[in-house]
Amino acid sequence: MSSHKDTNRSHPPKIGISIGDINGVGPEIVIKALADNRITSQFTPVVYGSSKVLSFYKKKVRRDDFQLHNIKDASHAAQKKVNVINCWEETAEITPGKQTEIGGKCAFTALERAVADLLNGTIDALVTAPINKHNIQSKDFDFPGHTEYLQAKDGKDDCVMTLCDQGLRVGVVTGHMPIAEVPSKITAEALRSKIDIMLASLRLDFGINKPKLAVLGLNPHAGENGILGQEEIDVIKPVIKEYKRKGELVIGPYPADGFFGSSQFRKFDGILAMYHDQGLIPFKALAFETGVNYTSGLSFVRTSPDHGTAYDIAGKGIADETSMREAIYMAIDVVKNRLEAPKPKPKKAPVEERKIAEAMQDESQDFPLEKVEGETIEDVEKKDKRPPRRENKPYRKHDKKNNGNKNQEK
Repeated sequence: MSSHKDTNRSHPPKIGISIGDINGVGPEIVIKALADNRITSQFTPVVYGSSKVLSFYKKKVRRDDFQLHNIKDASHAAQKKVNVINCWEETAEITPGKQTEIGGKCAFTALERAVADLLNGTIDALVTAPINKHNIQSKDFDFPGHTEYLQAKDGKDDCVMTLCDQGLRVGVVTGHMPIAEVPSKITAEALRSKIDIMLASLRLDFGINKPKLAVLGLNPHAGENGILGQEEIDVIKPVIKEYKRKGELVIGPYPADGFFGSSQFRKFDGILAMYHDQGLIPFKALAFETGVNYTSGLSFVRTSPDHGTAYDIAGKGIADETSMREAIYMAIDVVKNRLEAPKPKPKKAPVEERKIAEAMQDESQDFPLEKVEGETIEDVEKKDKRPPRRENKPYRKHDKKNNGNKNQEK
């Protein structure tokens, strides 16, 4: 469990960054994201990896002026410098674009050291550069990916992989598993766990006091009243009704195609998809270069770019660092939000919130929007007396550059 203390700090947050696969785009996007001193004035970076690897790639991207500050311990990190902890002594062979055993070993060594510091509170958050899910496997890392490893290290029974881009936040009930196994994993218990985690994260991590959460159906057209599947009737709808009775704004199940195609997703603070591709395909179509992978439900803060190692462009100096930069900014924002979060109050189920939930629930069944008791959903939403949503942009003082190079998932 994390030993972080929820106390206000006067110094900038200390953000750890694990280097990822040394033969992928990880080192390059780390260098590019940190090369602008405007970003390092907002937090103290601690890169876990190797100064030799970073020096190799800074030549590839022609950033000879990029300065590294070697330290032995994160507690010695200097502000406004790119601090580097060398996680291995030997010289690692770097072969950009190749999946190698040493690439996986270095990725895990850096990750393990970073997580140790995260758990003992030496750093405030962790941003993970992409790993290769095959070459990192070992007796110490027997997990499908970062998310499952971090959940185990934190001692949590569950968490939610959540893809974020400003107001768009998409979580999944089932993550890295074969599609054939998905239906059996859509249980009432699983849904309750994921919904609870997402609601808590929207409040704590994103500063949204009364979040609206959309739940997608599993089957085409959300089952078409049982014609195309029973999961919506037997599992998903009953769970949603439980939350409506509690006064939570949990609405659905929505047919995934119409939900995204009609821009219905813009009305919600969060979206819970039933499986990986149902949520991530529309998300990446909308926000590939700026998206961030956030792990909701952990006691610590972890973000990452929403792409993979991109071996096909590694070492060519053309990788787009935007998603890495946004992952760093999100980590800063969430740390800040957690420090400023008010203490939880006893939950109630206000009549007004139940009315909004019921109105939106009616809307989830049909496209386009229909009248609800003489009012459109827009009319009902105007009566929602929530404070304005906090815009988490206090650190975005950079000028984004888009060089058109997309880091493709591998």
